[in-house]
Amino acid sequence: MPLYHKLGDFPQKRHTQFEKPNGGFYYEQLFGTEGFHGHSSLSYHVHRPTQVKEILNSYSVEPKIAIGKNIKSLLFKGFELKPENDFLDSRKAMLVNKDCIIGLAAPKESLRKYFYKNADADEMLFIHKGKGKLRTMLGNIPFEYGDYLIIPRGIIYQIEFETEENRLFYVESYSPFYTPKRYKNQSGQHLEHSPFCERDFILPNELETHDEKGDFLIKIKKEGMIHEMVYATHPFDVVGWDGYNFPYGFSIHNFEPITGRVHQPPPVHQTFETATFVVCSFCPRLYDYHPKAIPAPYNHSNIDSDEVLYYVDGDFMSRNNIEQGHITLHPKGIPHGPAPGAMERSIGHKETHELAVMVDTFRPLMVTEEAMGLDDGQYYKSWTE
Repeated sequence: MPLYHKLGDFPQKRHTQFEKPNGGFYYEQLFGTEGFHGHSSLSYHVHRPTQVKEILNSYSVEPKIAIGKNIKSLLFKGFELKPENDFLDSRKAMLVNKDCIIGLAAPKESLRKYFYKNADADEMLFIHKGKGKLRTMLGNIPFEYGDYLIIPRGIIYQIEFETEENRLFYVESYSPFYTPKRYKNQSGQHLEHSPFCERDFILPNELETHDEKGDFLIKIKKEGMIHEMVYATHPFDVVGWDGYNFPYGFSIHNFEPITGRVHQPPPVHQTFETATFVVCSFCPRLYDYHPKAIPAPYNHSNIDSDEVLYYVDGDFMSRNNIEQGHITLHPKGIPHGPAPGAMERSIGHKETHELAVMVDTFRPLMVTEEAMGLDDGQYYKSWTE
């Protein structure tokens, strides 16, 4: 079965009366997907969760495309992205297609002045730099360097940083994030050969329940627009909930790499999957142990996927001159592989301490103007000798 979780108080039976201690009733809300068929949770609110007082503004946040049909391998210097105070303003789309948005963010301040909801996409936030707490309607999740935060669409949240220097790599997906099917049995439990298990998930805790009326600004992203809406009650007024649809965290440091006598293909590093792309975690690991093993990856053709690599830490042995925060794009249609000299240089090495996140999309990615502002301009030539 999928992972079940619960917090707070709720009635023993679904869709039945749940009385408040001082009279009246709590209000039940189904937080579900796929029209009552997909994963769902049932939450119980102090106030009706439907009270919209005003719609203030609506404005476009659609990415501006610089390259619509790309064949060039590109490198973007992510740490050159200038920090901004506001959480949403700091988020910059780098690569996009009809299935996802891949981007960077460098927020300096916590998101406390308003609440945020993505009505279109599940979000994956990878914490490269920073520490704090994800505050949501279904409970809070602490985070730190190396954590993935998976936030299902429709979750209302704020984010609280303990740090001023914060760097995030994020993906907005129009299909849900799941852990790979091959790691699970028919009931959904992670198998013994999985590189992580249910114990590794960081589940919501510290349920906040605010019994407050007033004017609460929520910014909702839908169809490339931000809609500013004023709710009549505090969005975090849940007294309890249970179910299968909720945000959670997972540390990249808890991914246990799969190794072999000869070089293993990228799918062994897979961490999440959607219907339209996969996410992999490259973590510190022992190299291949065949006596004639070549630790560097072999050249391979990108026939079916665009490959995006976000470099987090360590020495990524297959490339030259790669630094923290760099993003490389290897588009479908042309092969890629180790930089000149990297294959020979890798022979005899026993381990790597690299840390990186990879996103392979099944449809080509368009490159945004924001991304081209960070382009090094030379990467596509880096395989020439």
